[in-house]
Amino acid sequence: MASSAWSIADVARMSGVTSRTLRHYDEIGLLPPAWTASNGHRYYEESQLLRLQQILLMRELGVGLREIQAVLDSQADRVAVLREHHARLLTEQDRLGTLARTVARTIAALESEDTPMPDVKINRPENLFEGFQPDPELEAETRERYPQAYEQSRQAVEALTPEAGEQWQREVTAQMIRFAEFMAAGTPADDPAVQAEVDVHYRGVCRFWTPNAEAYRGLAATYVEDPRFRGNFDKIAEGLAEYQRAAMVVYADARLS
Repeated sequence: MASSAWSIADVARMSGVTSRTLRHYDEIGLLPPAWTASNGHRYYEESQLLRLQQILLMRELGVGLREIQAVLDSQADRVAVLREHHARLLTEQDRLGTLARTVARTIAALESEDTPMPDVKINRPENLFEGFQPDPELEAETRERYPQAYEQSRQAVEALTPEAGEQWQREVTAQMIRFAEFMAAGTPADDPAVQAEVDVHYRGVCRFWTPNAEAYRGLAATYVEDPRFRGNFDKIAEGLAEYQRAAMVVYADARLS
């Protein structure tokens, strides 16, 4: 018997893995115990605990049990494997950090009307949405290229009461945050869930004017190319303008062309 051994109950308590799961890992050859007592009780030593740690790390990264077993049975350098896991965990940490920040902003946008956030001042929409007031050159270009749409949009905006305008701006903010959450989760721009959100965005735009495919792609480009628009997207999450443009282009090609 080794000098240090832990029962299956001990390992379950230390690792948070159920005894049933540990028995399953033994049955499939993924994590056999160091030895089994005459009464059938399994015991684990340090090498099995280290192997279990690697199993749990790879599970957290979404690796399947068969792939985990292949990696562990390949006799790969343990330190090299752990370094790879560490790098992937740091990447995941960054992703989850971004997601956590965007969720926090969602909560602030939807629940708080009086407390300003340091970087997203939801209670003063003009501070967040100044970029959505097009500069004179952009406004003149829009008026020249889409005169009917420009006039429709101008009239619709002017018809909004201050309360309705602020509510609209809050809705836009919340939607930007939802796009940021998709981006942080690594969801492709053409994913059905993202495209459903783009459909909501398109219908929101149609409250003011009805863009065709070319115009909607142009609006998407403006989000990236106009520094003030892009700056407001970046207040939510860096890279959001490019992500939303990609999603809008997919929508325009598939639904508006």
